[in-house]
This record gives sequence, structure tokens and C-alpha cells, in this order.
Amino acid sequence: MRIRNCRPLIIAAAALIGLVQPRAAAVSDAAPDISAEAAVLADADSGTVIYSLCADKKMSIASTTKIMTALVVLERLPTDTVVEIKPEWTGVEGSSMYLAAGERYSVEELLYGLMLSSGNDAAQALACCVAGSADGFAELMNEKAARIGMSSTHFTNPHGLDDEEHYSTAGDLALLAAAAMKEPEFARIVSAESADVAGRRLSNHNKLLKLYDGAIGIKTGYTLSAGRTLVGCARRGATTLICVTLNDPDDWEDQAALFDWGFSEYETVDLGGMSCSIEVESGVQTDVTASCAEGKIFAEKGSAEIRMHAPRFVYAPVGRGDSAGKIEVFVGGEPAGSYELRYDADVPLNENEALDFWERLKWAWYFACRSGYRTYPAIY
Repeated sequence: MRIRNCRPLIIAAAALIGLVQPRAAAVSDAAPDISAEAAVLADADSGTVIYSLCADKKMSIASTTKIMTALVVLERLPTDTVVEIKPEWTGVEGSSMYLAAGERYSVEELLYGLMLSSGNDAAQALACCVAGSADGFAELMNEKAARIGMSSTHFTNPHGLDDEEHYSTAGDLALLAAAAMKEPEFARIVSAESADVAGRRLSNHNKLLKLYDGAIGIKTGYTLSAGRTLVGCARRGATTLICVTLNDPDDWEDQAALFDWGFSEYETVDLGGMSCSIEVESGVQTDVTASCAEGKIFAEKGSAEIRMHAPRFVYAPVGRGDSAGKIEVFVGGEPAGSYELRYDADVPLNENEALDFWERLKWAWYFACRSGYRTYPAIY
């Protein structure tokens, strides 16, 4: 039996508003045993790692390198850019989309050849088109890796052919995959089971797309040194998981087992759109809704508690977008995040029903006696 280094974190994720608080959590004994030398299973939105096996071990990563290649290309070239293939870009050893000198392809077509056919020639062509050389492109890859936080990674080429100085870790590849899947063009390409390029049908080497319900990417790889490498991504409901397995002879089965375990044990609660109704005094209407714009909570199933706090009433005028209260999140009974509730509409003052000071005081007392600030039940 393999020894697993599995210390997951529960994070109340609100990446766009900066509220992230890690919490420790226990791992279910049902976590599967797998054949990989290194592996990670993580939430794509928060980065929460829920399964870890030798996640920091530096290893050869083969063609999973091309995730970074595609990401750098998409940052620097429009997908409709036309590229004429040079002789020196063809005939690269290993997997190929079989480019020929003088052919013309769009960047998008080359990206399909890169990510579906795993074309080393496509990697060479794209790298040289962006940076003038594979070495120059590798510098851009390393710069991007540093920005993502891949602290144990070094690239020397755009395709992943074996090189002692070309390596990464399962943990770093999970970071890379999460970043890449947030790019719509990238996610669209890697989710395709096939694509027609220059009259040819390119089939995706990633069998997870057909074998696993909910699979949406990402990239396979193999060399003699690296063994079988696979970075996968699957989505069910609001939950998106990233799985990385390195040097794994049973990668399809192992990733399916890890995904099954992750989806059975953890869930994402989407706070976006949660709302409540608040009474309005002296307004042109008698109530207004307040809602949470965005925020996601990834946690063990049944461990997240959501408390919505808002006043029972407000005086007009009410301004759309003004703060109306908050949603508090608790995981395992401990505070894990706080999110703003904001009014969804303007409610102007009704001049015919304007209240004087004493009437306002009377209504305030009345509503206070009804429990003026309330906690709504969590329903999701």
C-alpha cells in the first residue's frame, strides 16, 4: 500500500473579492489507492488540494508541458493569426500533426494539433512564431510559471521531450491546469473530442473525454523517462476538479477513481444569486430584494453552513448596489468567509408617505421588537 501525504484544506473561496481562509480537514478512509508515482486532486476554483501523493516531487512531465505552451501562445497571439510553416519546424521527433514546409495554418488550428494530436511539430512552430526560437519561448514559459506560483518547475522546450532540466511536480501542474481552464479559448480546445484541420480529422488523445462522465480536459503525455502522465479536469454541477497523475501505468482508471471519490466527498456551494426580500418603508414599493453577486464555497459535503444576515426593513430611498447585509459561511463550525449582500434595485422615496422623525422612531421600535436584524435559514 502506498503512503499518502493527504492533508486537504477547506477554503471559503471568493477569489474575485479576496476572501480566502484555509481550514484543516480530515480525509476519508475511502480515498482510493492508485498506481501513480505522484498525484494531486484539487478544486479548480479555490485551489484546495483534497488528495496528495508526492505532490512536490520533481519529475519529467512529457507532453503535459503543452498546457503551458498553449497558455503562453494564447496570451501573445490572436487565434486567427496565419502561420506559414518553415522547414525547420517540421520533423520533430515523437508525436506529430505532420506539418509540411510551406503549409499555412491559423494559430487556432495549430493549437488543436498541439492539444489534441499532441503534435511536437505544432509546439515547435508555435514557439518559434511567438519567440523566434524554442529556447526563447522556454524563457516565456518559465516567466509564466513564476507568475502562476509554480515554484518547483523549469521548462527547456515547448513540447516536453526528455531533458534533465525540464521538470515539474504534480502540485505545480494542478496550479497550471486550474489557471489554464479559466481561459475560455483553452478550455474550448481541450474539451473537443476531435477537430477538422486542413481537411484532416484530429482526434483527442485524452480518453477521459469519452470514458468519464463530466470530463472536460486536459492533456496526456508519455515518454520513456516520464512514463504515462495525465492532467485531467471534470465538472459535475458547480464542482470542478483537477486531477494530476505522473508516471502512472493505470492513469485512466486511477483518475476516474480519484474523481469519483472527490465528487462523492466534496461539494461546491455557489453563493451567486442567493437573495432575500427586505421590507421598505416610505418607498414607491413595499419591498426590495438583496442578493450576493458571487462567491463559491468548496468543502466536505455537509460541513458548510451559510447564514444570511439582513435587516427586516429599511427606509427609502434605497440605492441599487448599496450594502444590505452579509452572508457568513462556517465550515465545521468555524468562520470561513463573509460576503456582501447588495440591493438589486433602486427604491425612491414616496413623497406622499414621507415619515417624520417620530414616525421613523416608532417604526424602528416596532420592527426591532420583531427582531430587527435577522438570520435567514441557509437553503441551497
